[in-house]
Amino acid sequence: MTPTYPNTLFDRINSALPQTQCTRCGYIDCAAYAQAIVSDQAAINQCPPGGIEGIRRLSAITALPVLPLNPLNGLEGPRSVAFIDEDWCIGCTLCIKACPVDAIVGSNKMMHTVIEPVCTGCELCLPVCPVDCIKLEDVTGTRTGWNAWSEPQAQAAHARHEVHKHRNNRDKHKVSEISEETAATTMKPASQQSARTQPATDEAERKRAIIKAALERSRAQRVPKT
Repeated sequence: MTPTYPNTLFDRINSALPQTQCTRCGYIDCAAYAQAIVSDQAAINQCPPGGIEGIRRLSAITALPVLPLNPLNGLEGPRSVAFIDEDWCIGCTLCIKACPVDAIVGSNKMMHTVIEPVCTGCELCLPVCPVDCIKLEDVTGTRTGWNAWSEPQAQAAHARHEVHKHRNNRDKHKVSEISEETAATTMKPASQQSARTQPATDEAERKRAIIKAALERSRAQRVPKT
């Protein structure tokens, strides 16, 4: 179902943003940037994916003057899509967690892949990949900003990001509950704690060993043979 925006200033500004959730504006997502504009804490020229057309749209909504895109936030350019080299992917799931619109699928120790039609080109998956197996490919040629994007794509990205945020908040709530339980456990005698904490410690060590071994295999494969 396509989301609709109420006619508040915040929602009008948010709907004028491309919803790539790339954070290049300096905020955690498009909604945070929209709120900063409403609060007069951010200028309307900080969104590279929206480009000059996005600035014009924000200017029409806010009555603020059109400004050149702030180069400190990046440059307007074609839209890119992430692709994963599955020969090098070690299945660490870090890119899956980083993607703000859930455009990457896979599971632990299994190859990951990008759902190209829903990738926003945010680039947030690039820095978290430990084996550098993710690359960007230009998919819009000379079209940039909103000319390389569309309203339906922006609305779909917004909807997927809302689902992503809801799941993250739910997971954080679970972690908080576990932390409270752990804190309560530490108040018990050591003899009662060991049976509960040792399995968790062993599992964490096992996961670290798996990732370390996968990284070592990947690096070994990349060393040129003499």
